[in-house]
Amino acid sequence: MKTNKIFFKNSKILPVDKFFTNVLYDKKNGYYTSQIPFGERGDFITSPKVSSLFSEMIAIWIVACWESCGKPKNFNVVELGPGDGSLASVLLKSFKKFPEFNSIKKVFLFEKSDFLRKIQKKKIGSNNVKWINNFNVIKKGPVIFFGNEFFDAIPIKQFKKIKNSFFEKNYILDKNFRIKKVYKKASVSNIKILKSYKTLNNLKFIEFPKLGFQELTKIIKKIFKLKGCILLVDYGYFRANNQNTLQSVMKHQKNNPLKNLGRADVTTHVNFKLLNEFFIKNNLKIKDLISQKEFLENMGIIERAKIVAKKMKFKEQSDLYLRIQRLLSPRYMGELFKVILAYKFDNNNFAGFK
Repeated sequence: MKTNKIFFKNSKILPVDKFFTNVLYDKKNGYYTSQIPFGERGDFITSPKVSSLFSEMIAIWIVACWESCGKPKNFNVVELGPGDGSLASVLLKSFKKFPEFNSIKKVFLFEKSDFLRKIQKKKIGSNNVKWINNFNVIKKGPVIFFGNEFFDAIPIKQFKKIKNSFFEKNYILDKNFRIKKVYKKASVSNIKILKSYKTLNNLKFIEFPKLGFQELTKIIKKIFKLKGCILLVDYGYFRANNQNTLQSVMKHQKNNPLKNLGRADVTTHVNFKLLNEFFIKNNLKIKDLISQKEFLENMGIIERAKIVAKKMKFKEQSDLYLRIQRLLSPRYMGELFKVILAYKFDNNNFAGFK
C-alpha cells in the first residue's frame, strides 16, 4: 500500500489525468518507463504485433499520400508513440520497395520514454530514423503524423455534471495509504473549456482529454506551418453515453485501474466525436470517420494477404488468416478501432477514404 504514495509525489490530492500520468510515465516507477508492455509476454497486443500486414497498409497509405500531393522533395513521417518499434520496422522495409520515395523521406519517432527508445532501437536497428521528444527539428514540409493506440494512452480528466455545476474527479491517499476518489468543484478554466464543446453539452459524466489535446495542439501548429496531416488509429466510440471508460490490463487480463500501479496498463476509450470537433475547431479539414476494418480493406489488405499466402504452407496460411480476421472482424478489432484523418493540404484525395 505504501507504494501508492510514490505516484502522488508529495501531493495530497491529484486529478485523474495528473495521477495516471505519474503512474504511466514516472521516470523511475512508471509503467511505460520500466517494463515491456507489448506482445504475448506483455500485457496487450497492438495491431502491428497481430500482423505485419497492418503496418504494410500504413506504409502504402503514406507513400500514396506523398504521391497525391505531387511527390514533394521534402517529406517527413512522424510515428507518435512507436511502441516496441514493430510498426516502424515494417515501414522502413516497405519504403524500400518505393525507391523514389525512400530516397527523400525522413522518418521520426516521437517517444518520451528512454526505456522504450532502447527497445525500439534494438528492434529497428537502422540509421534512417531519428528519435525526437518534440517537433522542433522538423523544419521543411510536408509532414505526416501517424499514431496507432497513441491517443488512448494519454490520461484524461473526468467530470460529473450535477444540474448545472461541474465537479472534477480527484484521487486522495488516506491514512492507510489507500486511494480514494473525491469530487471537487471544477476550476473556472476547465468549466469554460467543457462548455465550449457541443459534443459534451448533454453529458452527465464527462471524460475530457486535456493533456491529449495539448499534445495535438503542438502537432497542429506544425501541420499548419509545413502542411500535412495526422492519421490516428485507436479504439473508442462516436457517441458518448455517460460511461467511465477508464480501464486497466495486466498480462492480457482486466485489472482494477487503482491496483498494480506502475505494473499494469491504464487507458480510456477515445471519444471520436469530440476529437472530430477539436480538429474542426482548430481549422483542420476532416475525412469521415471510418472503422479499422473499412480502412484496411480499402487499402487492399485482403488482396495482399492472398499474395503472401501463396508462398506459405497450409498451417502458416491458417495463422495468417486468423490474424487478418482479428484485425477486421467486428467481434475483435475491426469495428471497435476507428481511423480519423485531419489535414491541411490543398489536395483532398487520400487513399483509404472516400
